Amino acid sequence: MAAAGSIPPLHRQFRRALFALLAGNTAYYLFAGTVSKGLDAAAWFVLLSLFALETGWPGALRTRGARIAVRGARLAAAAAIAAAGIAYLIEKNWLDVLNTALWIAIVVMLEVEVRFPRAVKRYRTGFAATAAVLYTGLVLLVFAWLWRGEWFDAYDALLWIIAFALIEMDLLKAASAGRTA
Repeated sequence: MAAAGSIPPLHRQFRRALFALLAGNTAYYLFAGTVSKGLDAAAWFVLLSLFALETGWPGALRTRGARIAVRGARLAAAAAIAAAGIAYLIEKNWLDVLNTALWIAIVVMLEVEVRFPRAVKRYRTGFAATAAVLYTGLVLLVFAWLWRGEWFDAYDALLWIIAFALIEMDLLKAASAGRTA
């Protein structure tokens, strides 16, 4: 997310509220959901927090120790997501399998955008199109959960789409301006 000083106050409040809602959903899945749902939610919350830190406050990661800690947390979250994805496969929970695959693709794309902003600027249209396709797939999953009557999963998925779309827009804006995240 963009640096705190460059975000209008109402926008900043919206982001804080969104983050708080996702924290609440994560707590719900940890305490009332299945092990795979709790693990998945916690891991994605860690990744969202790390992306928000890296894109919103890049100065916070100036020290070598901070960068190592972030990489370690990202690796642990990735391992937890992989474990949850395997659990979804074993459980034959196909919507969550597809959801996990789409989110992994988005995170790979975000990593490229964070690490290689010049390439993103050069291929901005391709990155925007890829993001649109991936997010469209996630929105279709929201409708699938609604159709199945799984209201909380649909609501939770919509919050995650909004949160990561905000990060995506910040990264594309930074790339088009020629700035690094």
